Amino acid sequence: MQLLDGKKTAEDIKNEIAAEVQSIKDAGGKVPHLAAVIVGTDGASLTYVGSKVRSCQQIGFDSTLVSLPETITETELLEKIKELNEDDNLDGFIVQLPLPKHISEQKILMAIDPDKDVDGFHPANFGKMALEMDSFIPATPFGIMQLLERYNIETAGKHTVVIGRSHIVGRPMSLLMSRKGNPGDSTVTLTHSRTQNIEEYTRSADIIITALGVPNYLKADMVKDGVVVIDVGITRVEDTSNPKGYVITGDVDFDGVSKKSSFITPVPGGVGPMTIAMLLKNTLLARKMRSAKN
Repeated sequence: MQLLDGKKTAEDIKNEIAAEVQSIKDAGGKVPHLAAVIVGTDGASLTYVGSKVRSCQQIGFDSTLVSLPETITETELLEKIKELNEDDNLDGFIVQLPLPKHISEQKILMAIDPDKDVDGFHPANFGKMALEMDSFIPATPFGIMQLLERYNIETAGKHTVVIGRSHIVGRPMSLLMSRKGNPGDSTVTLTHSRTQNIEEYTRSADIIITALGVPNYLKADMVKDGVVVIDVGITRVEDTSNPKGYVITGDVDFDGVSKKSSFITPVPGGVGPMTIAMLLKNTLLARKMRSAKN
């Protein structure tokens, strides 16, 4: 069994990006600029956005944090999005989800300029990805593809089972794993909460990508020997023996499944760090696209 070390791989990618940013600076060019919009004071969102801003500083990006009150109206937020779309100084921006209940996430995501949509959530980018055209790939799926590529995991002709059909992970992964090229060329089964006898699919899988959000869902008796397991799940589980009062747990019963796996991601330290690294990679791509246009 080999661990797919997302932490180390993410650092490698950040170092590669930092070297590119230094080359841009040395040539007198404009360094990439990423903005993050956060509405309200959700603890997990603040932590996540904070780590994105720190990562920007680490690799030499410019970054802007746009912090807005939870009471902001949908119309006011749409105005702010329009302002960011029109700001030539910005290469890309993200709107941290979830948003307050009185604001339509779909309306907000639709309002983002697809050329600045470095989260890859806009239908224009999602559609291009589905058609195997150049586009921003959502950061978590992009990170998973990088892990598979950098660890030289064979995907062609393999049976990949994706658990979960969210637009952020499950559905894009099903498209990416079936596309032509490497990684890709897999035969993909997309399973979800309504799939019956899910273990019949997982036991025949060469690669399992699970993004269900159910702690320890995937057990050792549900997988075959030599399986590659990518665990996207991340859930806080109460644990009074831990100083924090909780532990971060994935979808996979790691102790059992790892004994049968050829490759497996840990939680934490697997897919999570890759997500931020790929957001930065998308921002660098956005800068290059804007430079090419100007």
